[in-house]
Parts: sequence; C-alpha cells; structure tokens
Amino acid sequence: MSTRFQASIAPHALGGHSVPRVMRLVLAAMLPVAVVQVALYGPGLLLQVGVAVPTALACEALAMRLRGRAAAPALGDGSALVTAALVALSVTPFAPWWLTVGGTAVGVLVGKHAYGGLGHNPFNPAMVGYAAMLMSFPLAMSRWPVPLDAGATWPALAVQSWAAFSDTAPSARFDAWTGATALDALRSGLALRYTMQEITAGTGFGGLAGAGSQWVNLAALAGGAFLLVRRIVRWQIPFAMLAGIAAPAAVMHWMDPGAYPGPLFECFAGAAMLGAFFIATDPVTAAASDRGRLVYGAGIGLLTWAIRHWGSYPDGVAFAVLTMNLAAPLIDRWTIPRIHGDRP
Repeated sequence: MSTRFQASIAPHALGGHSVPRVMRLVLAAMLPVAVVQVALYGPGLLLQVGVAVPTALACEALAMRLRGRAAAPALGDGSALVTAALVALSVTPFAPWWLTVGGTAVGVLVGKHAYGGLGHNPFNPAMVGYAAMLMSFPLAMSRWPVPLDAGATWPALAVQSWAAFSDTAPSARFDAWTGATALDALRSGLALRYTMQEITAGTGFGGLAGAGSQWVNLAALAGGAFLLVRRIVRWQIPFAMLAGIAAPAAVMHWMDPGAYPGPLFECFAGAAMLGAFFIATDPVTAAASDRGRLVYGAGIGLLTWAIRHWGSYPDGVAFAVLTMNLAAPLIDRWTIPRIHGDRP
C-alpha cells in the first residue's frame, strides 16, 4: 500500500469568492441604483456607461500591454468594469462624453496601474478619476438634471441628456432642466441666512432628503444589503461610515436645528449610501482588520460630514475616502489582531 499523498501548493481549498465572481455580484448590486437613476434623471446614465466601460477596458488593455503582461486575465476579472460603473454613477447624467472618458482613463491608468495594478493601488481608482474631474471641471460636474419627482419630464430629460452628452446643449434650454442638488441648495440657503425649515420646504426636497437623491440612496441601501447577505462586504465599514455621518449630524441638529440637518437627511443625501456600500468597502484600499474597518469607516463618515458643512464642496464622500485610503496602512498597523493564545 502506497503511503505517498498528492500534494499541491497553497491554497489547498478554493473559497467561493473569486475576483471575477465578486465583481459580478458588485455590478449586480449596482443595478437598482442604475434603474432608479435612469427612471428619475433620464437616460444620461446609460450614455455615461456607454463611454465609461469601453474607455476602462481600453485603458486596462493598454496598461497591461505597456507592462508586458497578458491583457485577457485583467479584462476578465471585472475590476475595470466596476471602476467604470462607479465613475458613471458618480458623475452627473448631463456630463459631456469627453469628461467621462477623461475621468475613467485617469482612474484606471493613474489611480490603478500607476501603482502596479489590481491589489497594489493605495487609492480607490474610481474616486481618483472623480476627484480629478471635480477639481478640473467643477461647473460641468455640478449640472445635475431636475429629477422627475421635482417637476421634470422623462422625454425632456432624454433630449437634454443627449445634447449635454454631445456637448451641443444651448445654454438657455440646458439651464432650464438643471437644478441644484439638495446639498447644493442647503449650502446656498444657509449662506443666505435661511433656516433649515425654510430651505427644505422647497420642491427639491422630499421626505428623507432631496428629491431624486433620496430614492437613489434607498436603491444603494438595497444593493448594499444584498452584498451584506452574500458576504461580499463586511458590515463594519458601512455601519461605521453611516454612524460617522449620523452622529455629528444628530448632535449639531439637536444644538441648532435651524442650521444643521438631521441624521436621516445626511445619510440619504448625496453619495452617502453609494459610498458606504460600494466605494469605501473596496478591499484593496480599505483597512483589513475588524477594528481597523470600524476606525476607517468612522473616519470617512466624519470627514464627509465635515466637508459638507465646513469644506468647499457640497458633498465630501470622494475626498473623505481618498484621505482615509491614505491612512489605511497606519490604521492596520495600530489595529493588528492579537494572536490567539497570546497574553494581552
């Protein structure tokens, strides 16, 4: 009887979460967000996806070729598609095509491959591209369409989406179908000494937050719950990020309800839910330990709230994520789990 055994290199058992499978599930979880955004803001998102996806794949193939590696595995793992989808969901549906192309290219080439590709990038690639677009072209990035629940019509949004995408929209007609987001309107109203009650009485606000954005955030929450159930993301980062937004909002709203919105508004406005479940949870750029994820997520939430109220931009999710990406290695060093059996 032979006593020899078959041996192979580690890992000896394959887990169920391969990179392509994880990316496919993340893309599936984004579908509710995309459906709601198209329903409320018109087909502009579809146009953004139509240029972001080929741009991301082309940049991925180019980067792999320049690095002397095979492009097929990188194109098949789905990471470039997730970056493209996040860029498309983050920009306004009225963004011109060249802006989305440039932001996606910066995200893939600079945010990802300049540091060595998937698994080596310290910053979230989609947020690198988004931040570059926002700082370089702030006016184009601020032109959000008026959503259907604030008085717009879907056929008009379709016409204006194509005109904006092709960069041929007459300014007078274009401005008639754009409006301030809830966070923009809040910032402007407070600067003019209006109270929260007076500002939120306008047509651009709904039951939880702003018209349009509150439904997109609810869809992102549903997609995030799917990822939690499938164990694609851990609960610590979304919970800590939303708590980091809600805690200072609750305190400041209690102290001055006329100048600060409550925690529900803060959590369902802007990109809070998309950031909590789809952006901050990127396993490459986030903290690794359970305690580290709590610190990391709480830092993103606190910075998001601070930028919204004291910074130069109405929403601060992208900059908060990038800042905490930079801090993630230090957080990991401070929160190394204790070895089992070792004395504290």
